[in-house]
Amino acid sequence: MTPPPLLPRISDYTAWLAERRPDAEALVVDDRRISFRQLHEAVEALARALLAAGVGKGDRVATLQTPHPDYLIAFLATASIGAIWVGLNPRYQRGEMTQVVVDARPKVLITRTRIDGRDYDADLAALRAATPGLRAIVAFDGDPVGAGTAAMADFLAAGTAVADMTLTAARAACGERDPCLIVYTSGSTGSPKGALLAHDAIARFSLEQNRLWPLEPYRTVNYFPINHVGCVIDVSLPCLLAGGTMIFMEQFDPAGCLALMEREKVTLWGSVPSVFQLQLALPDFDRYDLSAVQMILWEGAAMPVELIERLQRVQPRMATNYSMTEAMGITIVEPTSDLDVLSQTVGEAFPGVEIRLADSEDEAVPDGEAGEVQIRSPLNLLGYWNRPDATAAAFSADGFFRTGDLAERRPDGRYRIVGRLKEMYKSGGYNVYPREVEAAIEAHPAVAQAAVVAAPDPVWQEVGVAFVQPDGALDAAELEAHCRGRLANYKIPKRFVIEPNLPLLPIGKIDKVALKRRAAQEV
Repeated sequence: MTPPPLLPRISDYTAWLAERRPDAEALVVDDRRISFRQLHEAVEALARALLAAGVGKGDRVATLQTPHPDYLIAFLATASIGAIWVGLNPRYQRGEMTQVVVDARPKVLITRTRIDGRDYDADLAALRAATPGLRAIVAFDGDPVGAGTAAMADFLAAGTAVADMTLTAARAACGERDPCLIVYTSGSTGSPKGALLAHDAIARFSLEQNRLWPLEPYRTVNYFPINHVGCVIDVSLPCLLAGGTMIFMEQFDPAGCLALMEREKVTLWGSVPSVFQLQLALPDFDRYDLSAVQMILWEGAAMPVELIERLQRVQPRMATNYSMTEAMGITIVEPTSDLDVLSQTVGEAFPGVEIRLADSEDEAVPDGEAGEVQIRSPLNLLGYWNRPDATAAAFSADGFFRTGDLAERRPDGRYRIVGRLKEMYKSGGYNVYPREVEAAIEAHPAVAQAAVVAAPDPVWQEVGVAFVQPDGALDAAELEAHCRGRLANYKIPKRFVIEPNLPLLPIGKIDKVALKRRAAQEV
């Protein structure tokens, strides 16, 4: 397929593809197969319904859903009329969900009401009470409709009254550098910050990534949570703009994913290192026919050489990159089988991205020396939602975004990540912010204070270790149960160490360097 041009709105690609590939498969989940024509029609219908509900340019629409075609339809419909979409993870506990919704203040929430035995009715009631501007809560088809919740069929029916000229006018007034997506990521204080991303940036990133990582046909699996940049930006939209087929997996299972890849003849095997490790560890891994795979790529963490070598037996053409929620593309490795490039670098600068490795004064360091990765790019976030202070702090005076990561530039021009300025760590490809976890632990009445640090892990790359100073009777099992009611599972520390006193620096702060050393030694 001839690559599409840069269009004003990220949602415009559904019409472009529906005209050129109307009957081709766009989205698959279980036995349901959705063509590009059907995808476009669904986006159009929901866009009209949102307009009928009073949603306009700059308003927010939130969605609680598993990795499923309905999530993407909701995002594209929202973006198409100038509104801003926010994804909610079904694994969120009520406090986490409320933090995001209260900050984003959506006008409409489109949601599942039952997932894997969890009833969200009480959560939805709490969100309604905490968000006065929430005009409508709409249940996806197939889920029970509770009190105060509208059925999707009724919501869509109201949209049929919206005139074509109204829809056209809404779209003519938005696009390009306007925001269409908020992805929440926590800061050092533990409070969530919403990275505001633009139509133009997402489209440019997707088109350029597809040019550098060509596939024909393009068929991939998406099992990432919809609130994660990996789901929306890294997987969904490049696949869509390539005219590819995205196969959704609502609940990830290592063996089930391999079986799905075999059945659907997946050509792009993309994941994070910890998941590859889980799949390669299956005793019957070799029985799966993965001969359709044309490229293997990973994101979110470095890949061990041994793992790369095992995966190359499936497909030697491999790629990786370095990016983050606030910056869709920083570096990229074009398809290669070179072990040194794949295991020791994150590649060269993504096209159009200016990288500076800087010292504490924002001055460039010489090649071979470590400096903070700072980037100036049209792919950067517009800013943090409702956080002008955080936005100002994130950029240098000359417009470079401060990533907080440390890297070196090799003589060949490729970059090597050497560490992080920030305390954030990545567990299985997911960002975990210690202060958020510490705050959850410290909410326990028998906890005086807590410190969470990262420790290396053979499967998840890094896991959290919580050092806890008690203020009463306390044990690790109790703390874990306490956290499960407040945090998504990937944020919960893998070990809880209860200490009568935590080590302190001379200025009275907890000595996290000493704790990190202990955590690594006790693995």
